[in-house]
Amino acid sequence: MRSQSENSTRPSALPPLLQFLGQHLPIVIFLGLTAAGMLLVYWYFSPAESVAEAVDAGLRAANYHAAPLFKNRPAHTVVQRLGQSPGPIRIGIISGHRGHDSGAVCDDGLTEAQVNETIVDMVLTNLQSRGIRTDKLDEFDPRLDSYSGTAVISSHADSCNYIKELATGFKISGSGFTDSSQLSICVQQAYYQATQMEYHANTITPDMAEYHAFRKIAPGVSAIIIEVGFMNLDRQMITTNAQVPASGITNGIFCFLDAYKSTTTSN
Repeated sequence: MRSQSENSTRPSALPPLLQFLGQHLPIVIFLGLTAAGMLLVYWYFSPAESVAEAVDAGLRAANYHAAPLFKNRPAHTVVQRLGQSPGPIRIGIISGHRGHDSGAVCDDGLTEAQVNETIVDMVLTNLQSRGIRTDKLDEFDPRLDSYSGTAVISSHADSCNYIKELATGFKISGSGFTDSSQLSICVQQAYYQATQMEYHANTITPDMAEYHAFRKIAPGVSAIIIEVGFMNLDRQMITTNAQVPASGITNGIFCFLDAYKSTTTSN
């Protein structure tokens, strides 16, 4: 007689496949029922071949096309709920003729470049004291190419030669490439109030109207050139009392910045 242990270790005479099916019979039955159910559903809901052919023929006759995978939606305007704050203020001041030549020269050696730089330095100091970022620029400064500040002001002075008693006063020309009217108006009014000098709109030269820097700076940057006065009859105002014209230019810039901030934040 064999022991129980010997019977348990005796290999089964059944093939491996049948052994596997016997050990996993519940799973095999479940998979079989699932497959049969799917086939039954497919058979039940599938139309007869004749019906399918008739539907296909009808769709072709109607020139039917399948719906696209996407649907175009009409464009709509995005409404800005909050006003955008303006970018950092940055003012470029060109010291006329600086780094290039002397400009007009008086008999005693006073040069236009000296007059311009004295006034420009005062304007820069005034602006910087209010926390405004500034750039002091030469006449043909490389930084003028695509300069993207808030505004550019170029300061020059008129001839030192005596022409006639009417050769006194200042004049301003704005960029023709960007609407610079607000900057021109602000500086003109503030400069007149500070200096009480006459404004000579009829003596603006082509060199001012077509000033080279206007073509170089970035589009959209307001820019003007100002002739602060004549180096002959207005000499005391633009040299000894240089702080007066400097304050006029400064106040004009502040006027422009107030309008600029108001316009930017209201959009």
